[in-house]
Amino acid sequence: MLRHGETEWSLSGQHTGVTDLPLLPEGERRARELAPVLGRRRFAAVWVSPRERARRTAELAGLTATGVDEDLVELDYGGYEGRTTAEISEELGRPWSVWRDPVVPGRTPGETLADVGRRVDGVLGRAGELLDDGDVALVAHGHVLRVLTARWLGLGPEAGALFALPAGAYGVLGHEHGRPVLTGWGLD
Repeated sequence: MLRHGETEWSLSGQHTGVTDLPLLPEGERRARELAPVLGRRRFAAVWVSPRERARRTAELAGLTATGVDEDLVELDYGGYEGRTTAEISEELGRPWSVWRDPVVPGRTPGETLADVGRRVDGVLGRAGELLDDGDVALVAHGHVLRVLTARWLGLGPEAGALFALPAGAYGVLGHEHGRPVLTGWGLD
C-alpha cells in the first residue's frame, strides 16, 4: 500500500477527501525515490484511487496502474472537508477525532468509518483473489489505507487510528503462518 505524496493540504493537516489536489514538488520527489524499491517487486495488479494525487504518485513511483478503483478514495469528510482537526475541535469546544466522532454533512453527505470499512473489505477480497500471481499494489490516501490495514488484520475500522502512514510512504501487508500480518510500515 502506498500513500500519495505530499499535497498542500496533507502538509497543513487539512482533511482531503473529495477535493482533488496536485502533489507538491516534495511529494513528487518522494514518489520518484520509491521507484527503485517498488521496481524490485512483482505486481499482479496495481490499483489506484481515481484522485490525481494518487494516480500521479503511482506514475512517478514507476507503477503502471492496471485499474482505477473507486473504493480506494479517501474518507468523505462531508462538512469537515478542507478543515484541520484543531479547527473542528475548536468549533465543537472539545477534542474531535475522525477515529471516534462522526463527520457532518456539507457539500457532500460524509461517510462513516463503517462505510469505509465495507468499501475496503471489497478491495481486500478482490486483491486476495490475485495474490497467488504476485503482489497487489494499492495507491491511495492516508485514512482509507489505515482502515484497510485494520480490516486486513481483522480489526474494526476505528483501529486504523493505530497505523499512522506519512504522505509518500508505503506499508506491506502479508501473511505469517497463514495469518494476516503487517510486515512493513511507514517505509520510504
